[in-house]
Amino acid sequence: MRRARPGAGALRMPAAGGGQARPGPPRHRESRRLPGGPARPAAPPAQAAARPAALAFVTLLSFASRFHRLPEPPHVCWDETHFGKMGSYYINRTFFFDVHPPLGKMLIGLAGYLSGYDGTFPFQKPGDRYEQHSYIGMRGFCAFLGSCLVPFAYLTVLELSKSLPAALLTAFILIFDTGCITLSQYILLDPILMFFLMAAVLSMVKCNSCADRPFSASWWFWLSLTGVNLAGAMGVKFVGLFVVLLVGLNTIYDLWNLLGNLSLSLVTFGKHLLARALCLIVLPLALYMAMFAVHFTVLNKSGPGDGFFSSAFQSQLVGNNLHNVSVPEHLAYGSVVTMKNLRMAGGYLHSHWHLYPEGVGARQQQVTAYLHKDLNNLWIIKKHDSDTDLSNPAVPVEFVRHGDIIRLEHKETSRNLHSHQHEAPLTRKHFQVTGYGINGTGDSNDFWRIEVVGRKAGKLIKVLRSQVRLTHVATGCILGSSGKTLPKWGWEQVEVTCTPYLKDTPNSLWNFEDHINPRLPNISLDVLKPSFAEILLESHMVMIRGNSGLKPKDNEVTSKPWHWPINYQGLRFSGVNETDYRVYLLGNPVIWWLNLVTIGLYLLIAVSTAVTLKRGVQLTSEHKELSRVVLHGGGQIMLGWLLHYLPFFMMGRVLYFHHYFPAMLFSSMLTGITWDTLLKFCAGFFSPSTISRKVYGGGFLALVLLIVYSFYLFHPLSYGMIGPMASDPNSPMAGLRWMDSWEF
Repeated sequence: MRRARPGAGALRMPAAGGGQARPGPPRHRESRRLPGGPARPAAPPAQAAARPAALAFVTLLSFASRFHRLPEPPHVCWDETHFGKMGSYYINRTFFFDVHPPLGKMLIGLAGYLSGYDGTFPFQKPGDRYEQHSYIGMRGFCAFLGSCLVPFAYLTVLELSKSLPAALLTAFILIFDTGCITLSQYILLDPILMFFLMAAVLSMVKCNSCADRPFSASWWFWLSLTGVNLAGAMGVKFVGLFVVLLVGLNTIYDLWNLLGNLSLSLVTFGKHLLARALCLIVLPLALYMAMFAVHFTVLNKSGPGDGFFSSAFQSQLVGNNLHNVSVPEHLAYGSVVTMKNLRMAGGYLHSHWHLYPEGVGARQQQVTAYLHKDLNNLWIIKKHDSDTDLSNPAVPVEFVRHGDIIRLEHKETSRNLHSHQHEAPLTRKHFQVTGYGINGTGDSNDFWRIEVVGRKAGKLIKVLRSQVRLTHVATGCILGSSGKTLPKWGWEQVEVTCTPYLKDTPNSLWNFEDHINPRLPNISLDVLKPSFAEILLESHMVMIRGNSGLKPKDNEVTSKPWHWPINYQGLRFSGVNETDYRVYLLGNPVIWWLNLVTIGLYLLIAVSTAVTLKRGVQLTSEHKELSRVVLHGGGQIMLGWLLHYLPFFMMGRVLYFHHYFPAMLFSSMLTGITWDTLLKFCAGFFSPSTISRKVYGGGFLALVLLIVYSFYLFHPLSYGMIGPMASDPNSPMAGLRWMDSWEF
């Protein structure tokens, strides 16, 4: 048999009939190296073997960096004054109000309880020393969750890129970022939020990797765990909804692809749809509601949060003046009542003998909203056209109904609730509300139509439960609380006005709380207590209003979203002068600016890759794999960054630097993937493969050394500084104040 010549095409075996062999098409050996990067098999054996050791190494470094000097400083730092105090409330079972959902604070309280903290430290202000109180358990819990971010990010990038160097680069970025370290070392919600956020992203990516074996045990595990972590993220802060949106878009994309797979029956597609609805909608919502059920069960004692909620809700709190009280259920003429405004901390309708000063509307008796219980909050409900003595047993009891025209007489001063077209003291285009008349005798400007929200004419009005508005008959305006604080002449109480803008808002809605009428039978307020669904809805309305109403405090450092990626301005966690132990929340500048540059670099690479594929350029299998990583893996991370950053430009509430850190996690993962891809592409221009590997390894090592050295320079920001401020030329940190807006 003739030997094939070198370079000739391979020969086919002779046919069974003994015919001469015919030359077949030439076989081209598949390239083992990318023209644009080193060889990229699915997982080199050496790399695969190193993965567990690498994971253990970065996890150890992460925990070491977060737990280093954890007890320092031994005093309250920044928002520990809020969230440490809220942990104490859970331990003491005292009801409070916060603008965030309860899970994070419950976990802080649980960590404190399990570590021996008794809930007695007041957490009054930053700088208060903890003394003998046990605070390490709560800080340690937050540091533990903050430490887990590194292995979560490492595993996520490893799953998306199948590249150990990319995963390691991401891990080093998060390990050596001063901002991430600082935010993880104190009693805050941020490490708890980011833990659930990153856990949800990792679970989503792991579930996607099981797409070739749907409905297997591992597929169900990661899908269910994604739902659990989504509930956790939502249960800590409302910004957890951004990761819910990310997972939702990923799910829609998956289902769309499954729908286009003609090998799947519609029954199988229905199973996929049902499984995702169960694990990603029903399960998270059930867990989320369970958190609030635990929250309301634990916090059963009256506390500083009572006034933010309705009277019906307050009646359930032990120690509240409405708890276990019996009152008549339905309003009647002759009843003595208090009226509570439904806006947050709206106060009770109130009057006193003092008059409005000269030049402030009509010089008549002041009517305000007062936040505390007081005899001057009592009003008598009377008919508008009758002065009959309603306490006379011979006069039949007549109930107040929706649509009735009534008169409210102030019990202590016998003046009627009155309005006219004089302008309100503080709110322009609103009418003044006063007390007018003598012994209940006034004029037609004392008449008000009482209406219950969502009720029909003639229906009775319930104490606590009915939400009512009072419409001034003469002018058509609606009684409300503006929320503005009056000057000293108004005893710094809240302004009450009559607004001509006919819109149902909490400011213009009231409910009747106290109700005294000896001629009516009393019922226990337990009969009127709201259901869990009503409490859940009310709590969310209060939280949403609280969030939208957040304003900066005096001398408080706030920021704008465009400040964040450029690391424009940090936050003082502890200390303000050179004698203090100072901690300053600021990202490692080298890392943050590298992340910022990488976002632009990624967009350039992604567009170039997409155009290359669209033009039908023939790529090797290694190039195709790199394209998949850039467009699919990097695309998911880029979408996560956009979803966790862009919405802040549309928010009206006050914003702070720490709001960017969830987005920073995504930009760090994007940096790991992008630079790994870029280095492989650049190294591909060198041959032989040994030089290519050296170029790639040298570039990777240079990035890691740059990150580590920058951490060496800036680590005092996280671990504490004492001495001259950086603005002082004699300060050891003076040379590191690269931007004038940095105040360390």
